[in-house]
Amino acid sequence: MRIDQYLSKSLGLSRKEAKELIQMRKITVNELLITNSNTIVDEANDIIKKDGTTISYEKNIYIMLNKPKGYITANFDKNEKTVMELINHPRKKDLFPVGRLDKDTTGLLLITNNGKIAHELLSPKKHVETTYIVKTDGNMDIAEKTLLENGVVLDGELTKKAKVKVFSDKTLSHISITEGKYHQVKRMYQCVGLNVMSLKRISFGPLVLDEKLKEGESRLLLKEEIALLEKEVITKGK
Repeated sequence: MRIDQYLSKSLGLSRKEAKELIQMRKITVNELLITNSNTIVDEANDIIKKDGTTISYEKNIYIMLNKPKGYITANFDKNEKTVMELINHPRKKDLFPVGRLDKDTTGLLLITNNGKIAHELLSPKKHVETTYIVKTDGNMDIAEKTLLENGVVLDGELTKKAKVKVFSDKTLSHISITEGKYHQVKRMYQCVGLNVMSLKRISFGPLVLDEKLKEGESRLLLKEEIALLEKEVITKGK
C-alpha cells in the first residue's frame, strides 16, 4: 500500500491532506523520514509514525458506546442529536451503529464499519441475545414474570421465550430476548400491565457494557471482545 493511502485510511484524511503531512516531513517508516508519497509500506509489519507517534491501521473498527438519553440511533439527522455525534474517531465517516436503541433508551450500542458482522448480528436467523435492565411503574410478580418468559402476543405473533430476573425491588428487572420487534421490550411489559419508566441495554450477544463507561462515553473493543463477537457470529451461523 502507498504511504499516502495508508495515512488516508488510518487517519481519515483526504489524499491531499495525507500528502501534505509527508511534505511537512512529519512521517517516518521504521524510523526513516518519508518525503515521497509513492513510498510503498507493509501495513502489517512496518512501523509508521506521525510526529513520533505510531499510527496503526485496523481494517475493521469496533466501538462500544454507552448511549445516553436524547440521542437517536442514526448517522445524521437534521432535527435530532445522533449517537454518531458522540463518536470521536479519525475514520468516523466510515462508521455506523449496529441496530438501534430508542431515543429514550440508554446503554450498550455497537459502532463499526464492518457491514458483514453487523448483518449477521442483526439477522433474525442468528437469535442473538440482548439483555436490558428495566424500571417499571409497578411491581412484577410471578404471574407477570411467567407470561413474559413464555412469550406474549405482539403484532399477531407470539414472541420468543424470554429470560426474566426480578430484583428485590420488584419494579426492577432484567429481560433477555433474542428478537428485535419495534419497541419490543416496552410493548411486552405493557402486555402484562406494566409501563416501562426507563430502559437500559446492558449486553448484546457476548458484549457486556463496560461499567466504567459513563453515559456518552465510548471506547474501542478489546481484542478479546472482538474475538467473542466473531465467535458469536460463526457459532450462531451453524
